Amino acid sequence: MKKIDAVIFQPGSREELLPGFSQEFPYICSCSELDKYPDRSAPWHWHKAVELFYMEKGSIEYYTSSGRTVIPEGSGGIVNSNVLHMTRALSTSGTVRSTLHIFDTSLIGGRHGSRIEQKYITPVITASRIELLVLSPDNHRHTQLLNLLRDSFLISEQDLGYELRLRSALSEIWLGIYREALPLLEKSENEILDSSRLKELMTYVHEHFSEKITVQQLSSNALMSERECFRLFHDCLHTSPMEYVRNYRLQMACQMLIESKDSITVISHTCGLGNSSHFGKIFREAMNCTPSEYRQKWQNHDI
Repeated sequence: MKKIDAVIFQPGSREELLPGFSQEFPYICSCSELDKYPDRSAPWHWHKAVELFYMEKGSIEYYTSSGRTVIPEGSGGIVNSNVLHMTRALSTSGTVRSTLHIFDTSLIGGRHGSRIEQKYITPVITASRIELLVLSPDNHRHTQLLNLLRDSFLISEQDLGYELRLRSALSEIWLGIYREALPLLEKSENEILDSSRLKELMTYVHEHFSEKITVQQLSSNALMSERECFRLFHDCLHTSPMEYVRNYRLQMACQMLIESKDSITVISHTCGLGNSSHFGKIFREAMNCTPSEYRQKWQNHDI
């Protein structure tokens, strides 16, 4: 478990840098000791990964665009994907400590577009009304979920099957979060329309990712303006159209590296990622290793 006493930003952004976070196992466990931060507060920041937290000691206040929420000792909850937030200790002295699971939802949802992702994950992380969901020990419905959350931090990296046990625990906690979020997931007619139009855009990417794709092509195929295309990706997936295309291509490249014996050059062209030099550059930026290193590591695993 990493101890955190400061927020480190990505260059030129308020996105938090998450050391140790990788596509191979997109998860970090940390202990945030807010009493050791400057001014006993963490500045405004955001991250694409979701954050499950449990207040071990002291009380804090969370700020999001929706306002201020007090989180007392023994409480927990979730900060949703891409939500800008800050935290501050309520007292001017004493220990203020929380434990955090920070992870990409692919850890529990599996491959992009899976039934689990579509049914249980996407509705939550794309719900604009869910920035911060708090679990209170005073609410009898939350008691079991808080116990699961607290106990999940006891799973040790030294244990046999650590990754499987952790994923199982996070999945069970997520199901509880999903149940609590259900009343907030009822969509308006506009949200249902947006979801349908976004699905059309995503389907086009999935079927044509090996070809050249532009925002103009995407929007024209769906009979919408480029501005509307940008809005849908931003509002529903918190990303841009071309970033979504790039990430999907990289996911397909990872799959091919593991499951096929095609050359790096063939895979880069098949996935629409250009020549092998360009492919190697963006792959290393995303995965912290070369395509060859990734293939060697995962093809040598017994699956």
